[in-house]
Amino acid sequence: MQLTIHRGTREIGGTVIELRTHRTRLLVDIGRPLNSNSAPIDVSALKPDAALISHPHQDHCGLIDQLDPSVPVYMGALSQQLISATRIFRDQKLPDHNIKHFEKWQPFTIADVTITPYLMDHSATDAYAFLIEAEGKRIFYSGDFRASGHKSFLFDRLLQDPPQNIDLLLLEGTMMRRRSDQFPDETSVRRKIEAVLKDQQNIAFLIASSQNIDRLVSALHACRHTGKVLVIDIYTAWVLELVSRISTRVPTMDNDHVNVYADHNMDQRVKNNPGLFRDFRKRFYRHRVTKEELKADPARYLYYSKMSRFRTMELYKRYGPINLIYSQWLGYLKLKNDAYYGAEQMAAFQTDPHVDFTYAHTTGHATVETLAQLERCLQPGLTVPVHTEYPQDYPKHFSRVTPLRDGEPFDLF
Repeated sequence: MQLTIHRGTREIGGTVIELRTHRTRLLVDIGRPLNSNSAPIDVSALKPDAALISHPHQDHCGLIDQLDPSVPVYMGALSQQLISATRIFRDQKLPDHNIKHFEKWQPFTIADVTITPYLMDHSATDAYAFLIEAEGKRIFYSGDFRASGHKSFLFDRLLQDPPQNIDLLLLEGTMMRRRSDQFPDETSVRRKIEAVLKDQQNIAFLIASSQNIDRLVSALHACRHTGKVLVIDIYTAWVLELVSRISTRVPTMDNDHVNVYADHNMDQRVKNNPGLFRDFRKRFYRHRVTKEELKADPARYLYYSKMSRFRTMELYKRYGPINLIYSQWLGYLKLKNDAYYGAEQMAAFQTDPHVDFTYAHTTGHATVETLAQLERCLQPGLTVPVHTEYPQDYPKHFSRVTPLRDGEPFDLF
């Protein structure tokens, strides 16, 4: 079996990995890069027989449209729904690929390759690691994972019953030179949000991803404990709806501490797709909150938002200082608007006298200590860095490290 990491040996995001046997060419993740200076990859030119998606973040699935529609793409069923949801609300074309679903912990085959998906704890829901077996070799790809979220029990489960005889471990290293001591887990984030809400005099905004289900749950718990109401948009309400179909522990817009703000453009997307959304539109209008209600008692609300809503934040500053809880990677604030819309305005809020800016975020990625736990447990013959900016640091923490370079084929004998 031959391994080629086309992107990811010295870069976070945009992961593209190729595994080849004598019969099969398999792509594992086909991500859009986060770095604007990243070298482009035409995944269609690699002529894969199939592609495998670990989770629905764009830096792992964003190049799917480059593939020939006839190429089968394997992912979790919820991942497909979340990818489609994003496109519907952005008024983009839905993927028309030959998408096939796998089940957690259930082996399946692609020609002569056997794959076992391991459900993992990550800031994206429906995230997987993979055991990949072919030609007598066993590769374990960690995907993006952590052990500090509401699903940390999944990592414990893996440690208690790990796959054996791993020849090569493809190990992500996002946190190789980063620390998460201030907010080591979701509980610490929730407590910080609560502390802000207890003293708020005006509306509070929480800047976070709509697909970060753990963060949504933390925000809702904080609202319950402080008597506040969580305001979400229609897209976020739909994401919760999708996830709640497979997990009864995930709250929906029907919760007493949740209201939905019905943005006109998003409302039209729902209205124009009645076959998909069915009674969803009627239901979110039952929980709708209006502009007038928000303005009448702004201190009652925590508005779950994205950076691009900075104009809404500016509007509420006229009623007094707003609370702004930034709950994403701080690196986004260093980007220009053409790379991440709203980033420059959000960065300016850090020094705005009318904004009480608070940082409260825990990473979606494993700490070095957690990575070392996994490596010791699996005892791989080789460890290969991926999804990292610092492959040179791996030998300090792991055994039998073999760093590769983008595009460099590596044969497993």
